[in-house]
Amino acid sequence: MAKTGGIAADQLKSIIERIERLEEEKSGIASDIKDIFAEAKGNGYDVKTLRKVISLRKLDASEREEAEFLLDTYKRALGMAPDMEEAA
Repeated sequence: MAKTGGIAADQLKSIIERIERLEEEKSGIASDIKDIFAEAKGNGYDVKTLRKVISLRKLDASEREEAEFLLDTYKRALGMAPDMEEAA
C-alpha cells in the first residue's frame, strides 16, 4: 500500500470512491422521492401535509404527543386556536 505523508493512498481512494457511489445513490433516491411527491400532488394530496405526517411518523408516541401539545399551546398563545375554557 503506497503511503504519502503518512496516508495510505489506496485506502483513502477506496473510501472516497465508496462515498461518491453512495452520494450518487442518494441523488437517485431523492429524485425518486420527488417523483412520488409529484404523483401525490397530482392525485390531490397536499405535499406539505404529507411531509409533516412523515416527520410525525418518525417520532415515538410520547415525542409526537409532546410536539402536538406544544404546537397547540403556541397556536393558542398566538390566538390561532380557541382556548380550552372557551371550547368547554
